[in-house]
Amino acid sequence: MNPEVVLGLLGGTVTLGVLFELLRRRRLREKYALFWVVVALLTILVAAFPALLHTAADVLGVQVPSNLLFFVASMVLMVVSIQHSHELGRLEERTRTLAEEVALLHMRMELRDAAPETVEATQETR
Repeated sequence: MNPEVVLGLLGGTVTLGVLFELLRRRRLREKYALFWVVVALLTILVAAFPALLHTAADVLGVQVPSNLLFFVASMVLMVVSIQHSHELGRLEERTRTLAEEVALLHMRMELRDAAPETVEATQETR
């Protein structure tokens, strides 16, 4: 068997194993795991049947099949990066909102705790 095929099959299989272990330990959410499972299965498929990559390159007019593979891989990484940037922005906004809510609650508690002292001080001045 071709070393590239073995490497591709091994890489895809190890990736699937790691994904399932992360899911089992609840270290990875299902919404992210599904994407990576698809990527791992496609890796195994292309490794097992390299002619698929050659056919896809011919259909798309790419002269070197590995160029198609690198292009697709870079697009996948770009999409993941954009998705993580979107998620990060959403979480930063949520964190800011929660911090503001906590600050308002602290202020209310301080005002409530200070209110009896204010009432006592006004009664003493009478």
